[in-house]
This record gives sequence, structure tokens and C-alpha cells, in this order.
Amino acid sequence: MVKNISKMPLPKLDDLFTTEEDRVNANLEKVIDIKISDIDDFPNHPFKVIENEEMYNMRDSIKENGVLVPALVRPKANGRYEMVSGHRRKFASQLANYDTIPCIVRNLTDDEAIIIMVDSNLQREEILPSEKAFAYKMKLEAMKHQGKTIAFETSHQVGGKLNESASIIGKENGDSLTQVRRFIRLTELIPELLELVDKKEIALSPAVELSFLTDEQQYAVLDCIDYNDSTPSHAQTIRMKKMSQEGTLTVEVIESIMSEEKSNQISKIKFNENRIRSVLPKNIEDKKIEDFVVNAIEFYNKHLQRQKSMDAR
Repeated sequence: MVKNISKMPLPKLDDLFTTEEDRVNANLEKVIDIKISDIDDFPNHPFKVIENEEMYNMRDSIKENGVLVPALVRPKANGRYEMVSGHRRKFASQLANYDTIPCIVRNLTDDEAIIIMVDSNLQREEILPSEKAFAYKMKLEAMKHQGKTIAFETSHQVGGKLNESASIIGKENGDSLTQVRRFIRLTELIPELLELVDKKEIALSPAVELSFLTDEQQYAVLDCIDYNDSTPSHAQTIRMKKMSQEGTLTVEVIESIMSEEKSNQISKIKFNENRIRSVLPKNIEDKKIEDFVVNAIEFYNKHLQRQKSMDAR
């Protein structure tokens, strides 16, 4: 049988003048240097980039060895790039006075980019509760868009139908499904209370209960924390959550609950820092202030006892 040659597709010029190896290599991802000024941060990036000692160590390493692991970016319609993985490397490179950073450029959908961004950052040793909370929420929403989820509820209910995607994310990061959902509840906290969770001044369990309060009620709790210099116990937050759901939690009730003395509460002594520093030697180091004050008080007490002894003679 004779083939109809006229209907066969014509070979492309690339196929005529390049080898198979050339064509394969052309499709491989390459590492290229991109100007840092041309790279935008990922929208709503949940992970904090902090200028601290760890960041300075990364800066010094980059100065000595360069950026060993390329960042991952995706191209934008306006000709710029969007950072997917490598925000900390980018910032450390700026601190090292680098103008460019090695990058892999990859075309990604929004959901693909979110999942890669979250997964690459969750591998870090130190993750703040707020970072994990928003990262889990973003990844679950991305998986939902991709049709990989049953039905995820971000309402004010922690219970309800368990989510397959949340269970998968938990297993990947050493958290149970329940723990994943508890972290996501933290995204309902006002920023000031969430910061206290990051600082470990409020534990996860009471923080989850507080997340069910309205913003107005949460700010009332925050005011009481500042006034009493004490955070609520888990039992107190459970009571406030129940009363909030019943519609009986007022500012007055919050103040009453927060003013209760807790069995594990330790009273704190407050000092005016400026007043203390005004009587300290000008060149004293911060780490030696406590010893200096204690020694001064001990010296004063000995002098006082000696004076009393002399007066009694």
C-alpha cells in the first residue's frame, strides 16, 4: 500500500538540524543568574524572613561559598519573576551585597507554586506556630483547587467531617489530622494574640479556644492580658468560648474571668527600667545587671543590720 506522502506532517526545522540530545537538553531546566531586583516575593508568603544571627550566618556562608542551592522562581506576565522557594537565600544574598542569585525558572500554576513553596519551607528545623498555621491553610486550599480534597471546612468548627488532604499533610510533617486542624484554627486569631503564641506566652490549646471568640472579644482579652500581666488558662478560655457561642460573653465578663487568680500563677515584680539604669554604672553589661543589683541589695542589708546593732548598744 502506497502512503499518501502529501498528508504526512512536515518535519520541524529543529528536527532537521539538531540531534535528539540537543532537543532533550533544550527542554531541561537550567540554572541562571537573575537580578534580585527582578524577583518579587510570593504573595501572602506565610514564612517570616528575619534578620537575626541565623540569617547573618547564611550571609557569611554566601560570601564565602556563594549560593549553593539555587532558588526556584516562576516567570510573570510582566517579564519579572516571582520567588517560589528561596526567600531567605534572596535576603541573605542582599545582605552579602549580591546583585544576582542563581535560580531555576519553572512555569507553575498558582496551586502548584503554593504547594512547592509550603513544602520547601516546612522542612526547616524551626517553624513558628503562625507560619505553620497559614502554610497548612494555603496548601489545603491549593489541594482543594486541584481536586485532591474531600471537603475542607474553614468555618468556626474544629470538629465535623475529617479531611483526607489534612491527614496527608499531617503525615508529611509529623502532625496528626487533629493537630493540623488546630494549627489552622490559629489563623482566626487577631495578629496580637497570634504573636503571643509565637512567643510561647500562650500555649496552643488555649489559643485554639480563643480563636472562636469574635475579634472584639479577642481584643478585650488582649487588654486584660496587658493589664493583669497574665495570660488566660486553658480552663478560662474554654469558659469564654462557651459563653461566646451562647452570646453571653461581654467585656465585663471577660474582665471578671481574666482577673481570677490562677493556681499556677506566679506574681511578678515589675521595675521601671529607666529608673534602674539611671543608678547603674554606665559601662555595665546587660548580663551583669542582675548580679550587680543583687549584690547591691545584699550589701545594703548587711549595712542596715550593722547599723541596727550599733543603735542597740
